[in-house]
Amino acid sequence: MTKMPNYISTTNACKLCKPLGAALAFRGIEGSVPYLHGSQGCATYMRRYIISHFNEPIDIASSSLSEKHAVYGGAANLKLGLTNVTKKYHPQLIGIATTCLTETIGDDVPMILKEYGRETAASSRPLLVNVSTPSYSGTHMEGFHAAVAAVVEQLAGKSGENGTVNLLPGFVSSADYRYLAEIVADFGIKTTMLPDLSETLDGPALLEYEKIPGGGTPLEAIKEMGGAKATIEFSRTLGSSKTGGSVLAQKYGMENHRLGLPMGISETDRFFAALETLGNRPAPAKYAAERGRLVDAYVDGHKYVFGKKAIIYGEEDLVVGLTAMLAEIGVMPILCASGGRSGSMASAIAAATDGVLTEQPLVYEGMDFFDIAEEAERLGPDLLVGHSKGYPLARKLNIPLIRVGFPIHDRIGGQRILHLGYRGAQQLFDLVVNSLIDKKQSDSAVGYSYM
Repeated sequence: MTKMPNYISTTNACKLCKPLGAALAFRGIEGSVPYLHGSQGCATYMRRYIISHFNEPIDIASSSLSEKHAVYGGAANLKLGLTNVTKKYHPQLIGIATTCLTETIGDDVPMILKEYGRETAASSRPLLVNVSTPSYSGTHMEGFHAAVAAVVEQLAGKSGENGTVNLLPGFVSSADYRYLAEIVADFGIKTTMLPDLSETLDGPALLEYEKIPGGGTPLEAIKEMGGAKATIEFSRTLGSSKTGGSVLAQKYGMENHRLGLPMGISETDRFFAALETLGNRPAPAKYAAERGRLVDAYVDGHKYVFGKKAIIYGEEDLVVGLTAMLAEIGVMPILCASGGRSGSMASAIAAATDGVLTEQPLVYEGMDFFDIAEEAERLGPDLLVGHSKGYPLARKLNIPLIRVGFPIHDRIGGQRILHLGYRGAQQLFDLVVNSLIDKKQSDSAVGYSYM
């Protein structure tokens, strides 16, 4: 009798690979080129995935390792690749992320970069930041946060107190980055937001292709992040992991305000309370008006959403924020799933929905879409909330899919979906309500044209 394996395979993972997240983080820095130390296929796959969501070109350099380098190491290719990228792109920074291959063969990237530094002139060499991101050890969100932490650890310094506030939003949409910049500016707070994908992956049409698009967090601002008076970092699930905020707190004794993604009223209120404290001023009147309109919309649409059951999946912090927002409007989260394994998603959801939910949903980490589909058949949801990879399940169950997060490959404008703040909650609320109304209309034998 054949012995059964002591593992369970993943079928249609509810996560993406770790270096993909790092490449996205590096893309949000001024004058930066993401660089994968690994095989060409990794860079090609990630470019295809990112382009399909953002509808924008993105160049990701690669060491282009082959079978030979798996035996003899990839140092020579890494050095040659850095030289070629420098000559072709003239970047201010190259962000180097490792892949499964180079981590498995044991390439010591920091040592290789030190050798490269001794072999090349400083004047002809851009800044180099490296981060370890093997896919077998995490998700794209972990790669994103690891890259941000590496940038802060390797570049941030302090020449004096500068009165700024560091804002580390994590991976959100380009529209979210723009809205966050607007909010902190309205509070009169000078902010360094790291990264900033508002322009680098959602820019205007140009007559000529730019190898490195404009925008991104200025390098000079990153170098002064140690002089800020505080940091705001969005995540309820990072725990004790090394992050940009924890690095700054440890090196410079800086207060790190760890908040959840500001989705819905309660979580956004917490963000605005932190800004009121740091800016030493009340929230501008326009945001009180936004909040008031949102409350009014909640009341208007309550009868359409109350008691509806939702399955929410995707990146852990996004799932936490969505769960908090849906609970506010009367939707019952029945399953919250992620491919991540932080170990803290359930407690984060409980904290974010404290006083709102009378019964906590099922919360599963390390889940794939095969598992989600099995649970969905049993639970009977009214809607799915997550990215495009859930479409086959929504089609099978004949229920609406509310597309949020990353990746969105079967609709245009994924980079322009606003998730955060009162304004983002308003847009998501309208989308949820109208999707449920549309489903009811479509299922009706006679239809109706008046609510």
